[in-house]
Amino acid sequence: MPDPAAEAAGGIGPGVDGVLFDIDDTLVDLEQAMGRTLQAIPDPALSHLTDDDWARYKALYTGDPHRHYDRFLAGELTFEEQRVHRVRHARSAFTPEPFLGRVADEWVREYERTLPLHFRAYDDVGPLLDELDARGIPYGAVSNNVHDYQRAKLDRAGLSRVEVLVGIDTVGVAKPEPGIYLEGARRIGTTPARTLYVGDNRLVDAVGARSAGLVGVWLDRAGTGRESGTDSGAGAAADGPSGGVPVPGRASAEDALEVPRITGLTAVLQFLPSVR
Repeated sequence: MPDPAAEAAGGIGPGVDGVLFDIDDTLVDLEQAMGRTLQAIPDPALSHLTDDDWARYKALYTGDPHRHYDRFLAGELTFEEQRVHRVRHARSAFTPEPFLGRVADEWVREYERTLPLHFRAYDDVGPLLDELDARGIPYGAVSNNVHDYQRAKLDRAGLSRVEVLVGIDTVGVAKPEPGIYLEGARRIGTTPARTLYVGDNRLVDAVGARSAGLVGVWLDRAGTGRESGTDSGAGAAADGPSGGVPVPGRASAEDALEVPRITGLTAVLQFLPSVR
């Protein structure tokens, strides 16, 4: 079995000068927050679900197999509509009860109120940012979501020190359009070729950043070498008011195989210049 650390080190130069991160399921455990929110919202039609059922229900919602979030990014659905479509599909596997009208409206309001209560940073985020601060390495975030929504998410997750944040409303394009990565590099003051970009979506994050001239790295937290969910333009667990920015064409799967892969953020340190 290939060693992810070896995969990460291969083909990379002597080090980078700055680091940019995706946010959802890279810095912030959005998938877990979404799962906890789904179970916290009262829904009598789902009261019979077992633990295994809840796991499947959560996977159907976060995985978004019908790509409703992509339809939202393309301007085909409103933000609220994509959420309703996703939960309606997930519920249909467990109950024939309709999900329409006031029921759906109340669910969306409760979901939006509850979700931020569960935003948490991954355990490896704080130690890595401590090390970057200690070494004087600038860092920031580039997200396929609007700035203010993601700013509030980072702050709620205890990541206020990630001061540089580029959202799709900042430049008017979404990943994998090159301009959004390049704006991130500009804002942290590093050249693209010496800027690391780390994200959980192999195509949109790692391949997209590499195509823009950055050093793109795929964060495969599951360690399987396979992406979970869908290759959504905003990630399999994407959720938030992204503003209807279209997602450009995706990179090929063949290209995606060539990007470095790591299984945790601690491995980011191997891309940095050696401490002397």
